[in-house]
Amino acid sequence: MNHIPSNIIIGNSLGTQVQDFLSKHNFSSLTVVTDSNTVQYCYPLLKPFLPENHHLITVPAGEENKHLGTCQHIWGEQTKFGLDRKALQINLGGGVIGDMGGFCAATYKRGIEFVQIPTTLLSMVDASVGGKLGVDFQDFKNHIGVFQNPLAVFIDTQYLQTLPVREIRSGYAEVLKHTLIADNDEWLRIKDLTINDFDWTKQVEHQINIKAYVTTTDPTEKGLRKILNFGHTLGHAVESFYLNTENRLLHGEAIAIGMIMETWLSVYKGFISKEECDIVTKSLLHTYPKFEIPSSDIDKIIELTSQDKKNENKVVKFSLLEKIGTANYDIAINENEMRLAIDYYQSL
Repeated sequence: MNHIPSNIIIGNSLGTQVQDFLSKHNFSSLTVVTDSNTVQYCYPLLKPFLPENHHLITVPAGEENKHLGTCQHIWGEQTKFGLDRKALQINLGGGVIGDMGGFCAATYKRGIEFVQIPTTLLSMVDASVGGKLGVDFQDFKNHIGVFQNPLAVFIDTQYLQTLPVREIRSGYAEVLKHTLIADNDEWLRIKDLTINDFDWTKQVEHQINIKAYVTTTDPTEKGLRKILNFGHTLGHAVESFYLNTENRLLHGEAIAIGMIMETWLSVYKGFISKEECDIVTKSLLHTYPKFEIPSSDIDKIIELTSQDKKNENKVVKFSLLEKIGTANYDIAINENEMRLAIDYYQSL
């Protein structure tokens, strides 16, 4: 069954569709938000289809720039350009630009319309769908934010050709996650494949269908939507801890580590078998080489989970695998259990 909303357009070379969309609306002005990578590699592909008098806002690339200081720059540029509440903002970039650009649009003058054009595999299959917007704060991922759906999403797989292999691999982690939590048949089909084996337009559509079903069923993450956080409790903590170090991980790389740890917790809690855990671990390590976590870092990584957004009454809540292809949520995990999960990863 197709669960993809009609305002999400998926294809290759969608410039004409973007142009048609703009021509059917009477926006007072148009602003495009890019980062230092997408302004160079992606904006030239989109620019011919935009009205000549649009504005351009460019910010430094990278998760380390996803903070309120960069938002202040974006809000300042929106103000300088004199955007009113009938303006449209296009966010052209990966998850950082989608999250942060959308957050700035949703809060500028209490909200202007925005369109997401994701340019990375990660943002195509994950960040561009579901209306989650926000920025990092005090080393906590997406700590400040809102829920607000874009007016439209144009998922144009031509932009994948501008990416280094490491970025494709990062996005692939969310593909694997979606199959593990919601699509056992697809997991069995792809678990032994490599990132070179995919028709990405078809695969992106398949993944968005999964996420769209979950997010439309539970728009503000009160229940089912929490399963999308499988791998993210410990994964986000690992990502945040190494964010400003020379060992910095991309989001998907950290989530792959988190999925291995949280798959082990799924065994520990009695949900799946050790044999299933071994299969998941082998598949993830095939794409994501072992990352060394020094024992001296473990306490600080665990401490970061105390601010996870799923927590309730200071209890850290996890989303784990009920079985392969099905997930549960709100599973309380204590610090000792987290330490055991990290020990499992270290032992591989």
